[in-house]
Amino acid sequence: MERRYFEINEAEARRAWEMMSMRDYPEGNKTAEYRASVDEVYDIADKVAERRPEAAGKAYALAERYARKLADNYNADSRIGCMCPSILISGSGNFPVRKKEKQVAAMDRNMKEYEEIQKIPGKIKDILYARDIIKSGDEDAIERLEKKLEELKSMQELMRNVNAYWRKHKNLDECPYLTPRQRQELTETMYSDTPRMGSTPFLPWQLSNNNQNIHSVEQRLANLKAAKEAGTKEQQGDGFRVVENTEIMRLQIIFDDKPEADVREVLKANGFRWAPSAGAWQRQLTPNARHALKSVLDKISIDKDTET
Repeated sequence: MERRYFEINEAEARRAWEMMSMRDYPEGNKTAEYRASVDEVYDIADKVAERRPEAAGKAYALAERYARKLADNYNADSRIGCMCPSILISGSGNFPVRKKEKQVAAMDRNMKEYEEIQKIPGKIKDILYARDIIKSGDEDAIERLEKKLEELKSMQELMRNVNAYWRKHKNLDECPYLTPRQRQELTETMYSDTPRMGSTPFLPWQLSNNNQNIHSVEQRLANLKAAKEAGTKEQQGDGFRVVENTEIMRLQIIFDDKPEADVREVLKANGFRWAPSAGAWQRQLTPNARHALKSVLDKISIDKDTET
């Protein structure tokens, strides 16, 4: 996929450099630094495209977001750098102390934004290693949950087979269910901290936890499939609509007019958040969300009865 870069203001970067340093500004320095960082992130996205092509679109979207936000952050850094010169450049006479304080505060804010931007590569790595959270509103949520369920069940079968082999042979030397490296690592783990002579390679709690995860994913899959099959539903209220939006798996409350402050507090207290793009107060569509909706509607009804 073609990599997208955003413009870096080299003229402002040069001015900021000259206000802070007595050395000459290396031509194109800011742009080169920016592109190197962006390329590293796109490299990770390329690996996602190779290993998980179904997730490539999400990875590249995050990479482009990183490129855009980093460009904004770099340009802001240059603008801030132009606010006030270093005392080594301007000298101490009539030095604008107040302006320097504002500059330092702006630098701190920009650095915090930079730190947030640097979390994006980690999100792409999570996609690469399949650690990304599967959101019910994702288009491929059902497919990814089914794949996760298959992996969990395979792991459960593997642990049972390895434990059975261990009980019979009391070693993993020729265990056909593991690679040579896995045999070595698992054997080392068994005797690393507390010797577990006579115990199984995979402990009961590991099988129990994995089994619980299997049941959890199965339940989530059943709920998601049922919601998708039921389709989007709407019900009309007094001055609002309730939408069970199964396309994005959100329970939405859409008001005719902006709700009063007390109603907004009730919504927030029950987990609903304002989504400007949807023009709705919404939360993930789950059985808990439906229960929270009932609480909201009961409270709104009581408040209106009180007013009348």
